Amino acid sequence: MKKQALISGASIAGLTLAYWLNRYGYQVTIIEITKGLRKGGSPIDVRGEALKVAEQMGILEKIKAKEFIHTDEIVNAQNETLVNFAINAQAEYLGDIEIHRDDLVDILFENIPANEVEFLFENRIEKLTQHEDKVEVTFKDGESRNFDFVFGADGTHSVVRKLVFGDEENYSRFFGAYFAFVEAPNIKPNKPNSGVMYQEPGKMAALYPFKNTVNALLVFRSPKLDWDYRNTEQHKQILKDNFKNNSWKIPEILDTMLHSDNLYFDEVCQIHMPTWSKGPVALVGDAAHTTSFPTGMGTSLAMQGASILAQELHVSDGDYQSAFSKYYESYKPFVESIQARIVRGLNFSVPETAEGIQEAVKRFKQEA
Repeated sequence: MKKQALISGASIAGLTLAYWLNRYGYQVTIIEITKGLRKGGSPIDVRGEALKVAEQMGILEKIKAKEFIHTDEIVNAQNETLVNFAINAQAEYLGDIEIHRDDLVDILFENIPANEVEFLFENRIEKLTQHEDKVEVTFKDGESRNFDFVFGADGTHSVVRKLVFGDEENYSRFFGAYFAFVEAPNIKPNKPNSGVMYQEPGKMAALYPFKNTVNALLVFRSPKLDWDYRNTEQHKQILKDNFKNNSWKIPEILDTMLHSDNLYFDEVCQIHMPTWSKGPVALVGDAAHTTSFPTGMGTSLAMQGASILAQELHVSDGDYQSAFSKYYESYKPFVESIQARIVRGLNFSVPETAEGIQEAVKRFKQEA
């Protein structure tokens, strides 16, 4: 009989892991709290070893076909251009592919053979009980099922991690900032296919046009807040408190966020854990090692980590504990090297001072 694997989370890490486990002969079920695939967010990058993973999965050309090619600019409060640049034209990013997140999710989903992986939408894991030869899982809808393995691919605020490893606060490191994304099709970009960024000390706003819409981003520095990641009305009040009386197009962006039903708000944080597994339960992607958006590597790490995890399990000859240990020991040093980039990335994208903003503009002029 095929080993039964349950994956919590139908996004990049979960879909990549589902593809590989299915290919290696596991019976895979994906459970997802939303009504469909987890979508939304800004354009993302597929970089480094993740490009090789995409090639091995047979989807690299599809990703290239959906590449989001654009330029960027930094502007002042009067919307005057201070510098033009193109991130993926810079030496350290040559060969990387930027793609809209929804496009990548669709490509990963379509690459899973139809009817071979079970999807349980609008549902989630409520309880996990590990037995000697199985994991008993109780779902939100009341059903209970047994699995050989359970994988948490359910993001920074992972339910699997909380149920198996304890409270998020034990593993989360806060980096002094909060951010929000929203789709803002009514805000006119400066130029077609050109992102635009505006900075004030301790604050940043950006617009990224693509297809027939625009993504808007707000980021602000702040001490740790007492907030609930599930309370959207609270998120809107926090944004209102921090972005009132601001310049550029921030009033338009804020108004869109305050009236949106699909606002994404979170803190800039990372997840650091002493292990990514306990028994037959393992974590992958942001659930295991959130790096946060200033590093630009969350997507690539999710794809690469899912591939490594599945490969180690495949070659383990049934010794899953050894497989999970090798996955952690071989991949953790690279993950930590990426996590170490966050302070530099945050200081650059959201400088705390006017001098810091000038330095950011100067750097881009040098590299443009």
